[in-house]
Amino acid sequence: MASSSAFIVTRVPAAETYPLRALVLHGGASPESAKVAGDDHSDVATFAAKDADGTVVGSVSVFPSTDGTWRIRRLATAEEWRGRGVGTAVLAAALAHADDHGGGTVWCNATPAGAPLFLRAGFQQVGAPWEDPEFGPNVRLVRQV
Repeated sequence: MASSSAFIVTRVPAAETYPLRALVLHGGASPESAKVAGDDHSDVATFAAKDADGTVVGSVSVFPSTDGTWRIRRLATAEEWRGRGVGTAVLAAALAHADDHGGGTVWCNATPAGAPLFLRAGFQQVGAPWEDPEFGPNVRLVRQV
């Protein structure tokens, strides 16, 4: 990790985020485990926060759903970068992308630990929490514009 707390957010191919996603979301598994069906689809926009060395320290993807809504998925922030605005910045980039491409309802699933980030961004919890077989406890969050 660079000693600076500076980072930039840019749109990247999803594959650039696999090492971070594997570490944060899959307990350090191989980067291959972080692939999600559709990551390389042209409608999926992936944003990454990169430190001064160009290392991805935060990421998120957004894509339009077939029902006219948008979906946020795979938001991840490197542990040592949490609390520095990285998650907020990549989420803001994803939401701006959705807004710039028609806007509307945006939804996501989040762990209870991740939910406050989305709540601060104007999302509201919908329904009761449930147990996701891969990620454990989850809640559904929705932002309507």
